Amino acid sequence: MKSLPMRRSRRQAQSGFTLVEIAIVLVIIGLLLGGVLKGQELIENGRVKNAANDMNGISAAYNSYLDRYRKLPGDDGPIGNLTGRGGQWATSGIVAGNNNGVLAIAAAQTFTGGGEGTAFFQHLRASGFITGNPGDAGANAMPVNAWGGRLGVTNAAVQGRPAARVLVCLGNVPGKAAAALDVQLDDGRPDNGTFRATQGTNNAVPGGAAGTYDESQTYTVCRDLG
Repeated sequence: MKSLPMRRSRRQAQSGFTLVEIAIVLVIIGLLLGGVLKGQELIENGRVKNAANDMNGISAAYNSYLDRYRKLPGDDGPIGNLTGRGGQWATSGIVAGNNNGVLAIAAAQTFTGGGEGTAFFQHLRASGFITGNPGDAGANAMPVNAWGGRLGVTNAAVQGRPAARVLVCLGNVPGKAAAALDVQLDDGRPDNGTFRATQGTNNAVPGGAAGTYDESQTYTVCRDLG
């Protein structure tokens, strides 16, 4: 007599995933991806806010220095007057400006500390208006911004401005962030108003103004201080 084939159990007969299980997995993956993307957006929004605060902070420090000393930070001098104030002013390496009433920082010196750029940040730090070591010099005197570029200052007619202006600038700003900063601080146009942009990477020297913001590009953005 032939034996009957063994009947497979229900568990053995089932193979792969059911549509319900696949749907659940896809929902979980979607939630995870959404959380990651939302997190990235929050981080970028935080960087834009920090950058705006940095520019506002330098503007406030610049004007507060003028109110206290009746001189421009960076142009203040001679050195004996500075070190004679004591405290942080006696830090080794502090330099003075030529005290002629003009902040001498060319466009090419925006992120290098050249001209009176080093002195600008040293004076603001020694006076307590911004944090950091007053003895830092050259590029090391420039604060680092939210995108790893530098925060610098210049006094130049750049980005379509008709005359030289004292400007605070940020280098290495992604296009999307540059546009968001412009909307937050000015009129949203890279070639108009008090906030303008030059396309370029690696702390590009501020020059001509961009016509529009391209989110795939990088910019140096500058805002009027005076």
